[in-house]
Amino acid sequence: MSAEQCFTLDGRRVPFQDGQTLMAAALDAGVYIPHLCFNPEFAPHGSCRVCLVQVNGRVQAACTTPAAAGLTVQSEIEELREMRRGILQMLFVEGNHVCPACEKSGACQLQAVAYYVGMQTPHYKHFYPRRPVDASHPEAVIDFNRCILCELCVRASRDVDGKNVFAVQGRGIQARLVVNTPSGQLGATPFSIHDKAAQVCPTGTILTKHRGYETPIGQRLYDRKPISVVGDVAQLPESRGGRRHD
Repeated sequence: MSAEQCFTLDGRRVPFQDGQTLMAAALDAGVYIPHLCFNPEFAPHGSCRVCLVQVNGRVQAACTTPAAAGLTVQSEIEELREMRRGILQMLFVEGNHVCPACEKSGACQLQAVAYYVGMQTPHYKHFYPRRPVDASHPEAVIDFNRCILCELCVRASRDVDGKNVFAVQGRGIQARLVVNTPSGQLGATPFSIHDKAAQVCPTGTILTKHRGYETPIGQRLYDRKPISVVGDVAQLPESRGGRRHD
């Protein structure tokens, strides 16, 4: 990597390798950019728009924008914080998120990002959609109320597990996560709690059965450190509601 192969992010020079995006280079440099649908193990998706940054004055998604030498990138400015708060507020009201009572509270990436950007209230009127809870699988429960359509489980099941268990059906406000079986139930699929798809959800949509509240609230991942310090940990056991063994 040449000395010239850097861009500036909030006044800091960030090196990058050929083919890297702004997000990937920032994470390698230990610089946090808020995100939800991005996972370094998968190709960029660009659906959540939480990672919006200003690139030479233009707003773009950090997870899909290629890094290039000489770019001036801004992330921690109030204009972008306000955009992120608005996006997160809409995500919260479009689902049924009951954070204080959720098993994932304290280890939920959606909740942690909301705290990071200063989103303290939903602002908009709640939709209160009618969404099911699927407990048909012996190892896992799916609470569709908490899905934010990041498609991480879709990509993991298809690209890593080779099972194609999940899909997103519909468009716009009618879009929803579905299970690829005639019955629509997870119990009718070859899904396993050991699958990659079970490990990547940034919310409490996919939960392990028989392990609720093993880590007490107040001692969980983002209770101990903010997400900007912890980083992208959707794959860690604790982020799925279990204990993290260090």
